[in-house]
Amino acid sequence: MKKIGFIGVGIMGKSMVRNLMKAGFELHIFARARGKVEDVIGEGAVFHGSVADCVKGCEAVITIVGFPPDVEEVYFSANNIMDSAESGAYLIDMTTTSPALAEKLFAEGKSRGYHVMDAPVTGGDIGAKNATLSILAGGEREDYETCMPLFQAMGKNINYQGKAGCGQHAKLANQIMIAGILSGVCEALTYAKAKGLDLQTLLDSVSTGAAGSKQLDTFGPKIIDGDYAPGFFLKHFVKDMKLALEEAAASGLHLEVLRQALANYEALKAAGYGDLGTQALMKHYER
Repeated sequence: MKKIGFIGVGIMGKSMVRNLMKAGFELHIFARARGKVEDVIGEGAVFHGSVADCVKGCEAVITIVGFPPDVEEVYFSANNIMDSAESGAYLIDMTTTSPALAEKLFAEGKSRGYHVMDAPVTGGDIGAKNATLSILAGGEREDYETCMPLFQAMGKNINYQGKAGCGQHAKLANQIMIAGILSGVCEALTYAKAKGLDLQTLLDSVSTGAAGSKQLDTFGPKIIDGDYAPGFFLKHFVKDMKLALEEAAASGLHLEVLRQALANYEALKAAGYGDLGTQALMKHYER
């Protein structure tokens, strides 16, 4: 496997493209705005003006786009991936989307002779840059094994979750955890500030104890500095939590912490903060 098509060269995707090229793969990319990807073009990625042109002749196609309708568009719209990819190609959707859509992609792709996987990632922009992403793969195990060199170019913690859609279920479980943990971080900092504590001293004190977490380590200092630049867009996290809540409801589950976190994030999105990072949840407590 050498020639790779890549659709969705954004905050995450751009670093993933770079790491695939470093691993020796030939990258063919599509992005709606060429000006935003001139840097990776200069580094060796081949730009195409359409999805169809991008995927032709590629042994594997990777997508990491924004929302479920974007996934539907790039796979199912006329002259896009399902109509244009090479017979027998591996189609790997790394977007966080609905498990039902992942199952639909798998079924339709299999009927057309493709190998389809859902393989969402976690680790944010830092994990993407450092090729240390956690990759949560669903689909057929044989396809997972075949795609391992691709996954190893982008991540470190790579695990097979089960049949089609299971990668997405694992990612939604991950997002449920983040929703609760980051809410706790923001509430703790709000409390500490109200009681006159030095916030940096507090972080130094608790980060190695039972309250320590990746969310605290990554976002605690940024929140203290008022740095809300996105490593992962708040609006995308809202999408993920909605998907998780829908899936929970379908199983008769009542996840109250997730529901409250989603309500807080939706209020921030409505207030115009959707393009900030997930740590901008702190703004909810500062109002």
